[in-house]
Formats: sequence, structure tokens, C-alpha cells
Amino acid sequence: MKTNDLHIELPTSKSLSNRWLILNHIAGYPFALRNLSTADDTVLLQTLLSQLRRGTTNHFYCHNAGTVARFLLTLLAVTPGQWTLNGDQRLKQRPFAPLINTLRSMGCRITCTEQEGCLPVTIEGYIPQHKMADIDPSASSQFVSAMLLIGPLLPQGLTLTLTDRAASRPYIDMTCSVLNQAGIETSVSPNRRVYRVATFPASIKKNLAINIERDWSSASYIYAAAALLPGLRLRMPGLSLSSSTQGDKVTAQIFEHLGVSTREVRSPYRPQIRSITVQSSSIHTPTLEYNFLDCPDLLPTVLVTCAALGVRAHLKGIKNLRLKESDRINALKEELEKMGAHVSQTATQLRLAPATLNPVAPVNTHGDHRIAMAFGILTLRYPDLVIQDPDQVTKSFPDFWKQLDLIRRAAKEQVES
Repeated sequence: MKTNDLHIELPTSKSLSNRWLILNHIAGYPFALRNLSTADDTVLLQTLLSQLRRGTTNHFYCHNAGTVARFLLTLLAVTPGQWTLNGDQRLKQRPFAPLINTLRSMGCRITCTEQEGCLPVTIEGYIPQHKMADIDPSASSQFVSAMLLIGPLLPQGLTLTLTDRAASRPYIDMTCSVLNQAGIETSVSPNRRVYRVATFPASIKKNLAINIERDWSSASYIYAAAALLPGLRLRMPGLSLSSSTQGDKVTAQIFEHLGVSTREVRSPYRPQIRSITVQSSSIHTPTLEYNFLDCPDLLPTVLVTCAALGVRAHLKGIKNLRLKESDRINALKEELEKMGAHVSQTATQLRLAPATLNPVAPVNTHGDHRIAMAFGILTLRYPDLVIQDPDQVTKSFPDFWKQLDLIRRAAKEQVES
């Protein structure tokens, strides 16, 4: 294989995988799900759903998997039985109140056993007869997606009104796309505040083969690698820009400002098979301004890449990044400042001033896979940089370090040739 045309194997999307797993369970397993993500979160959800289906336990532990916990909480709330749901210390600090309050307003019986609005909870499963509900989506789009996914179970479907602008809105669009692909009717008002999900049709699509897309969030780290290694051409088979339902495909748009060009390639024999090829020219904008409200998972990668390239950054839409697996804003600021970067923050904005990095201290990943991967990319430029707890990456990109090693060897061969 040519060193300037390196093929990188991305994981499939855990966001899509998790939605299809919930919907498949609710529908009675009519769908054939292919290429499910092997990330920790998806494997965990598969395990918990299997336990629920087989009735082997009524206690469910979600570790630090926010999506899994929110989707499962909503599913258990409409599943007859007595249930408990819990997670690790960080998950117990993350917000659940808007989802719990909405489910309670529909008649679901949920008790917070330690702190109101947080895990752990006990649940008495009940299928609501109400069709209408309101929800505050400002802290997480997962609240909305969780509700939409159980909509088909309700006798009259669900009409869900958002009381505020949703964070990460493309993930709600993804959920609606999954429902539609399964044959379940959805609609949204022109102002994107009212979502409607119909009940299951008389006959659900059976034996429908679902191929899970490659993951655009994971692709962002390959874009970052390309930005740091000008001239190296990296190809990501199975990834599409034109046909993807994932909001994080804006990665291509953002990294264009950082010198990385994108080309979508179609197979001449099987047009449905596509790949994305990226390459950096080393010419980038001196200042990057971007609002990450709809794509918060991309911010760590973009910020660390800007720091490495000496690009001034003014990044908005950061509020919900404090509510992830770690407080990502403080984690990024702390680790970058250890390297000599100049980072300032307000409640809604993060600013990076150009500085020469000196990354000699080990990187604390703060128990967060995206912090580990964002800083892991720096090892391409600073090979002696130590990333603590590198196994955090298995939460979303199990082969991250393997793929990074392939890139590192290809870059070395390019220099030597």
C-alpha cells in the first residue's frame, strides 16, 4: 500500500447503533442489525437489553454511559415491572431531571433515591396513556431522543414539545431518521419545537437489514492527524459525506479552515460503497471561530489541533461540554496550560491564543475518552508525550491506538522516502 494513501478503519457509529438497539428491542427484534459498534457503550447497552429481555435482573448499572442510562431509564419507565438504575460517581453527577420530570408528568413512577434529578433511581414501569408531553432539551438532546424512541409504544404515539432550543440538535434528526427508516412516521413543526411520533404501524418492517454507518465523530481524529502531517493522504473506507445522517460530518467543514481538504470517493463497481480521503496542505486560517452547540464532541479535537498548529481559536457553544464524561472545558484548559498554551473561558466561550507547546508532563485524561483521543493525536508530533489511562478510548473507538500507529509509521516512511 502506498504510504500517501493509507486506509484507516473507523468504528461504526455508536450513536446509530444505540438507537437501533433500543428500537429493535421495543419492536420485538424484527431488524437485522449489521456492523454494530464494538465500542464499550454499545456493548454495554446490548448486555443490559439482553438482561431485560431474559428477565435475569431488575438492577441495571450503566457505569459512565450517559446515552445508555438515559435511553434505558426511559425504556424501563414504560416497561411493566420494578427496576433500579444506577451508574458510577460521574454519571450520578450528570443531569437527568428534565427527562425524569417529563416521564413523571405522563404518569410514570420514578423515585430518585439519593439526589433529586439524578441517578440512582427506582422505577415502577407503566405505559402512559398520555399523548402530549413537554421537555427541556437545553442540557442534552438525549432527553428528546430517548422520548422519541419510546413514542411508538404509546397507544396514541407521542407529541413532544421542546421548551427551549435543543443542544446537539442533529442527534434528534438522527433519531427521527432511524424511526422513519424503520417505517414509523415522524414529523416536526417548522420551528423545530414540536415533534410527533406515530404508534407502531399495523405491520412493522420485518427482516429489514440495517447497515450501521462508520462514525464521523471518530473521523475527526483522523482529520486532526492529517492537519498535523501535511501531505499524508488518509482514506477512511465506508465513510460518506453526502449520504450520512450524522451531524458530526461538519468535521469536514471545520477542518477545511485548518488546511485539510476532503474528497468523497465512490467505488466504480458498487456506487453505494464510498470513502473519504483527507489531506492537508499546511495552509490554514490564522484564527478559527466556530459554534459547537450542535457538535460538542468535536470541540476537544479541534481545540487541541488549533493549539498544535498555532491557530488562534474563539469557540462558542461550550456550555454542555461541562456535563459530559468529564468537565471537558476545565480538562482541556488544564491539560493545554500544562503544555504552555494560553486558554481563557467564560460560561459560553473558550479562547485559545497562539503559543509554542512544550508537552512534557503526562496528559491526565480525566476519565474521558474524547480527552484521551484529542491529546493522543499530539503524539504524532511529540512521540514522547505520555497519555495516562489510554484505554479510555474503548468507550467509542476501540482501535484508536492501532490506527494511530499505522498513521505514525506511514508518516515516518513518507519522511524517509
